[in-house]
Amino acid sequence: MKKKIFIAILIVVAVVAALVAPKAAQIMKMISAGKSYSAPPDAVSSVVAHEEKWQDTLTAVGSIDPQNGVTLASEVAGTVAEITVADGSVVAKGDLLLRMDTSSEEAQLSSAETQTELSRLNAERTRSLRAGNTVSQAELDQAEATLKQNQANADVIRAAIKKKTIRAPFAGRLGIWQVNVGASVDARRALVSLHSLTPVYADFSLPQQNLSQLKTGQPVHLTCDAYAGQTFEGVLTAINPDLDAATRSVPLRATFENTNELLRPGMFVRVTLILPEARPVLAVPVTAILNVAGTSEAVFVIEPSTNSAGGLVVRQQIVRTGRTQGNSVSVLSGLKAGDKVVSAGLFKLRNGSAVTENNDMVPPPVKNPSDS
Repeated sequence: MKKKIFIAILIVVAVVAALVAPKAAQIMKMISAGKSYSAPPDAVSSVVAHEEKWQDTLTAVGSIDPQNGVTLASEVAGTVAEITVADGSVVAKGDLLLRMDTSSEEAQLSSAETQTELSRLNAERTRSLRAGNTVSQAELDQAEATLKQNQANADVIRAAIKKKTIRAPFAGRLGIWQVNVGASVDARRALVSLHSLTPVYADFSLPQQNLSQLKTGQPVHLTCDAYAGQTFEGVLTAINPDLDAATRSVPLRATFENTNELLRPGMFVRVTLILPEARPVLAVPVTAILNVAGTSEAVFVIEPSTNSAGGLVVRQQIVRTGRTQGNSVSVLSGLKAGDKVVSAGLFKLRNGSAVTENNDMVPPPVKNPSDS
């Protein structure tokens, strides 16, 4: 009986072995293939780091100020009778903007003018009588003094009426009215802002060590967040004779024509002062720079592989970058002229990755992308 059971077990083991052996062979073959498999190289675009001559620049932040800018206010208290122009209107110098109620002053002026005319006639009559020696010189002097007094009284009333009439002191664009018709306003109450927007100034400052490089007439470029990708061109027109005692910086002013009135007073802007000297820099595309851990920058340098299969691999290289110009950035350290770096497709790479080059779709470098 035991012999039969043993034979049966052997038969079962043989059948299981016959079934498992092919599968085991397949698994071992797959493991061996996996060990010998290598991923295909990644396709990347490349560029050679090369020297270019870039114009030296100085950069700063500043703000826009109008050539002329005021907040108009009334010199005297009164009631707004008429607003003649709408919010945001363009006005010329001398245009009537607002008129206050002057009915009381006009009535006083009518009375004063009547008194003036009466005193004028009296002075003329007294002057004639004095010529005939009919009246004394003292009476003539009194008549002429009365005339001058009445004339002065009328002039005071006219001045009061004029102060209640607001006119544009220069050509420009109005802001938003701070009062309405019928409102009672106190003296010096702000009524509306008026700014001349063509041209405008960009006020900024640079450290004192740059003072020897500054000269009026130098070109200045300006950018701001309100008009992304757009560059405004102006000229350095003023260098402050004294420095800021707290920051040891020199205040500067550049003038921009601003014919389309895009730049507005109070805007925060970035200013680039163009210096006459051009210096060599090592340039690569901005797209070749990879941020590493948020604190440093790196590029992938393309080199020949050292293994028997040959081909190309990449090596991650930490670099220090400088300023940008168009879609290129200057590299201050970490690269040398002639190094080939990855310019597109670098986010899928790691140190030692195999790559192939494909530069069919690489765009040419552009110094001023906004102009294209």
